[in-house]
Formats: sequence, structure tokens, C-alpha cells
Amino acid sequence: MRVTIKLFARLRDITGVAELQRDVTDGATIRDLWRQLAAEFPALDAYERSISSARNADYARMSDVLADGDEIAFLPPVSGG
Repeated sequence: MRVTIKLFARLRDITGVAELQRDVTDGATIRDLWRQLAAEFPALDAYERSISSARNADYARMSDVLADGDEIAFLPPVSGG
């Protein structure tokens, strides 16, 4: 199964790209996808507890199961004034 991953702000800086595609196994969750990315880009690991995720433009839980063709966005915490 293939999914598209969108990355924003610091996450994009760490990976060097705004969008990736990855293959995942049937039954994989958004959390599994995140951990796959963190294994590839270890600096992402520090964000696991603070990121939000979206699936096909709707906020999603990390425990949601992925489907073929999903677009997953990982959103880091935002600060500013």
C-alpha cells in the first residue's frame, strides 16, 4: 500500500522535503508511519509526543489505520505571538 506524507515547518527542514511517498503494510497506523519516518530521519523522534496528524485533510489520531492512497500530514507544534 502506498501513502503520501506531507511535512511542514521544522519537520520539512529535518527531512529536506515537503512531501514523501512511502509503502506501508496492511493494518499499519499513522503512528507506524511516523516511526518509519523517525527511523529514517532520527531527528524527527523528538517530535513524536507533540505532533498532530491529518488524514486526507481531516485531523486524525495516530492510532488510525491507513488505507492505500491516503495523504497523511504531520504538523509540528506552532509557537509565536
